[in-house]
Amino acid sequence: MINRYPNDRVNNFSDAIFAIAITLLVLEVKVPTSADLAEYGTAGVLSKLTTSFISLLISFVVTALYWRSHLAMTQFVRTYDNRLLWLNLWLLLFVVLLPFSTGFYAKNFNQDGPFIFYCFNLVAIGIFNYAMIRYIIKTHGIDDQLTSVISQWFILRGWVAPAVWLFSAAITPIAPTFARFAFIGIFVIYAIGERRLNKRQGHTKK
Repeated sequence: MINRYPNDRVNNFSDAIFAIAITLLVLEVKVPTSADLAEYGTAGVLSKLTTSFISLLISFVVTALYWRSHLAMTQFVRTYDNRLLWLNLWLLLFVVLLPFSTGFYAKNFNQDGPFIFYCFNLVAIGIFNYAMIRYIIKTHGIDDQLTSVISQWFILRGWVAPAVWLFSAAITPIAPTFARFAFIGIFVIYAIGERRLNKRQGHTKK
């Protein structure tokens, strides 16, 4: 039974899934027809698409962040075993679902249910991303490249995003407006963490 898989094939497959999913996001933005333009004008039809563009932008950036995390961690993977392969496939399943949840949310922007569904989609991606990070660190260990400082930062990054999206889903019924902007905290935490990581690496090199 094969229980080892070459990382280049798995990573290429994963990159393709991320690329397709992030491209499909734009298909959820409905292209205005000639009738729409005649009735509302260019400014009018574009204003009606504001929520769709907002959802597209958020999902694009979040997907890009998860792809970046995937890219950063898998560089330390020499070969995939069965468990890591399946963790990767489960992550990709929820990445594939993201264009649907984005469109569902965009078309029902002011309703709580679609937004909560969207949040749970991102939570699921985050959970499997975090599981992959922990498993890679556990199985490949700490070395000159994957140092303890870098490992700690990867772990922090791994749980921050799903925690924030879970928080957003939880507070939606009582603070819907705040919930929809809580994701900004992810970028603030990442920025602070990146700065601290660079400082710690600088001290380590000295």
